[in-house]
Amino acid sequence: MTKAGEFEELRPLLFSIAYRILGSVSEAEDAVQETWLRYEASRAQPRSAKAFLSAVVTRLSIDVLRSARVRREGYVGHWFPEPLLTDPYSDSERSAELADSVSMAALLLLERLSPPERAVFVLREVFGFGFPEIASAVGRSEAACRQLAVRARRHVDAGRPRFEADTIGTRAPPRRFPSGAGQAGVLPKPGRRDELKRVLESMVAAHGTRPGLLPW
Repeated sequence: MTKAGEFEELRPLLFSIAYRILGSVSEAEDAVQETWLRYEASRAQPRSAKAFLSAVVTRLSIDVLRSARVRREGYVGHWFPEPLLTDPYSDSERSAELADSVSMAALLLLERLSPPERAVFVLREVFGFGFPEIASAVGRSEAACRQLAVRARRHVDAGRPRFEADTIGTRAPPRRFPSGAGQAGVLPKPGRRDELKRVLESMVAAHGTRPGLLPW
């Protein structure tokens, strides 16, 4: 198989790795493109194209994430990962890990990790890479990678909710609505519209995803 053929076959995997490390579709696409340019320019033929390309895209993603962190520190408002509408990579043996890792909650938890921790966590927990492959990808010893994996897991677990959401609590706010406000085609009585407005305003919070701008 040609280099181009090998690369295209692995492109979905490479993009999926980069996206989970970076949390940005455009930055992941750039990392994958740069990986191809380096692979194309390389004269050596690696024994495993998958291992070689995964290592290159991981290192590129770590470098991009480090510079992105600096930019995000000066970001006005909240920075959110870019949602991935369709994941190009699939693996029936790791479908649960792959699906969970692209949720907004999971991506926000990954923001707690340092770039090396995030890369190790993604390769190990999401894609099931062995520590020898991970060590080659991030340029650390296997022992160091194991320590990074433990720290990353600890940070992620610490960020997860300790208990399931209280279903009674989550249903409580609608009970404050004026009578009839939740029925289809029924508007609150004129004298109670102000009450409904106050209730709704107390439940709304605006979060901008661009510096200095509200989301409308």
